[in-house]
Amino acid sequence: MSHRPLPGRRSVLRGSLAASAALSLPVGLGAAPAFARSGRPGAGWGVQTGDVTADSGLVWVRADRPARMIVETSATESFRNPRRWHGPLLGAGTDFTGTTRLNGLPSGEQIHYRVLLADPDDPRRTGEPVTGTFRTVSRRRRDGVRFLWSGDLAGQGWGINPDLGGYRIYDAMGRLDPDFFLCSGDNIYADGPITATQALPDGRTWRNVTTEEKAKVAETLAEYRGNFRYNLLDENLRRFNAQVPSIIQWDDHEVRNNWYPGEVIASSDTRYTEKSIDVLAARARRAFSEYFPVSTLRPGAREGRVHRVLRQGPLLDLFVLDMRTYRNANSPDDQTVDPQGIMGREQLEWLKRELARSRAVWKVIAADMPIGLVVPDTTENRPNIEAVAQGDPGAPLGRELQIAELLRFIKHRRITGTLWLTADVHHTSAQHYQPSRAAFTDFEPFWEFVSGPLNAGAFPASALDATFGPERVFVKAPTASNVSPAGGYQFFGEVDIDGDSGELTVRLREQDGTVLFTQTLQPGRVGQ
Repeated sequence: MSHRPLPGRRSVLRGSLAASAALSLPVGLGAAPAFARSGRPGAGWGVQTGDVTADSGLVWVRADRPARMIVETSATESFRNPRRWHGPLLGAGTDFTGTTRLNGLPSGEQIHYRVLLADPDDPRRTGEPVTGTFRTVSRRRRDGVRFLWSGDLAGQGWGINPDLGGYRIYDAMGRLDPDFFLCSGDNIYADGPITATQALPDGRTWRNVTTEEKAKVAETLAEYRGNFRYNLLDENLRRFNAQVPSIIQWDDHEVRNNWYPGEVIASSDTRYTEKSIDVLAARARRAFSEYFPVSTLRPGAREGRVHRVLRQGPLLDLFVLDMRTYRNANSPDDQTVDPQGIMGREQLEWLKRELARSRAVWKVIAADMPIGLVVPDTTENRPNIEAVAQGDPGAPLGRELQIAELLRFIKHRRITGTLWLTADVHHTSAQHYQPSRAAFTDFEPFWEFVSGPLNAGAFPASALDATFGPERVFVKAPTASNVSPAGGYQFFGEVDIDGDSGELTVRLREQDGTVLFTQTLQPGRVGQ
């Protein structure tokens, strides 16, 4: 496989880890460690980069007090002749977080950066710099593209366990040195409190790092912010963030399980005093925009949305969907007319336009929910459907109507190289969709690959809906529900596009990086 050489970028991360040493996991059980405040601003939550393009990228940081964000970039780790970028003033209005856009970067190159936090009243007083690195998108086809994806972090009460070394899966992903990481949603579990201990089936005890904000379901803006901060207590994640840029989407657990716009939480759920999902979603969305470097959600960004397309050179366009914000209400999903669907009409038309415009060899659709897997909504004992498929193997109904419209469009516009990536269901699998097996036949065959969770409970394989003719080619899932990360079944996926042949290879991997399944697809070929 042809790829550009991968320069070593481990040593540059030492500064990042040193600066975040105050957040190292405690040896024993206990609450999250506090900042060791000094006379200068600190950045103990590490750094992140996101939505990197051929000539730009977003750098994120959080300060421990008001500070001016300054970013310096260089082509080398020595930071000789650095270029300086003056970022925003970080204050309480954004929970002391901020992003700085770096423009005019060279394409296809390793960028070394360091973030300095300056005292607003005395710019000469800066804290210890926090360093990171990323590669800009290459415009050269021969360089290839390699990225990872997964989702579902700190779910079902399984949080940062110091006995197991925390979120170890991030070290395995970091060793592959991908161009970027796609997080397919459920970055937090705002509706899932983290207690100090949980009992395991074999009699052992799972122990969690705990924080005040994770002691209950999130309702206030401060509690949502605290959920995002919780994950950054993990050293593995902070190290990964400093090494690999991310592309982030969201799903339900950033707000509440299986939520939809306009929902009112039943009075029987006494965990919530705020019953309006729209109010909770607005608070969660603000915290989400503060804690991730998402280009369309930055202050001053025109779009103000999660769905977007990230162009990754001549080989790949990545279409990031939002199947949460614009959906209709969860229901039995058996209606014969459904103009809104799971994406909303405006987003669907946007996706069609962008797919038709794309000249990339591969068009990867990053969906936060699966297409042919039945995902029920049993919240408050409602017999509803949470995703797209409802289990009826016949002609499309409900939200399937919108997917059928999209698949028909892709076929009739002769758009090649599409495949779907998702997470959500807490197991890993590969499905091939074929018209000859389907009730709805007006589409070209395609693949859907599922991965996750990163660190959450694992669940049995979901049932398949035959409407679009899926065949489950591979699956690994437990037979019991809510298997803890100590029991395994934590997964991530890899997509590797060869620069010479254009072949796209998907590998489904276990927590330690072991390859479970491999599928190679040929560019431009219909019906594979």
